[in-house]
Amino acid sequence: MELNRLRARLKTAVRGHKLLKDKRDELMRQFMLIIKQNKELRELVERKLAKAQGALSIAAALMSPEALEQTLLYPNRRVEVGISYRNLMGVNVPDYDFRTQGDSSALPYGYAMTSGELDDAISTLTKTFTDMLELAQVEKTVQLLAIEIEKTRRRVNALEYVMIPELQTNIKYIRMKLDENERGNITRLMKVKDAILQEAHNYED
Repeated sequence: MELNRLRARLKTAVRGHKLLKDKRDELMRQFMLIIKQNKELRELVERKLAKAQGALSIAAALMSPEALEQTLLYPNRRVEVGISYRNLMGVNVPDYDFRTQGDSSALPYGYAMTSGELDDAISTLTKTFTDMLELAQVEKTVQLLAIEIEKTRRRVNALEYVMIPELQTNIKYIRMKLDENERGNITRLMKVKDAILQEAHNYED
C-alpha cells in the first residue's frame, strides 16, 4: 500500500514538475517581451521629458518667476487615473487608464504674457503623460512577473532536486525490502517443501 501511494505521489510530482517548467518558460518569454517594451517606453519618456525640460528652461529664462508661477497656478482640466487587473499566466497585472475633465485642447493661460516655449513645454508634458502612465504599468508588470518567476523557479527546483529524488529513493528502498521478503518467503517455502518430502520419504522407508 505504501509503495502504491508513493508511486502515485511520484507520478503527480513528475506531472507537476513538467507543468511548472512550462509555466516558468512561458513566464520568461513574456518577461523578456515586456522588458523590451519597458526599455523602449523609458527611452521615449526620457526624450520627451528632456524636450519639455529644455522648453521650460527657456520659458523660465524669458519670463519672471512670478509670471511663470501665476501662469501655471490654475489648471483648466482635471485628470482621474483608474486601475483594473488582468490575468497574465496566473499573475494579476495592472491596467491603468486615465480620463480628463475640462477642455483638453486649450492651454490653462492666456497668450499675451507667455512665451511660445512654455506652450511647447505644456503640450509635450501633456502628450508624455499617457506614455508615463503606460511606463508605470509596464514596470509594475515586470516587477510582478519577476516575483512569480522566482517563486516558480523555486518550486521547480524543489520538485526536481528534493521531492522527486526522495520519492524515487523511498520507492527503491521499499521495492528492495519487498523483494527481500519475497526471496525469504520462497526460501522458507522450499525448506518446508524439502522437509515434507523428507518426511514422506522417511515414512515410506
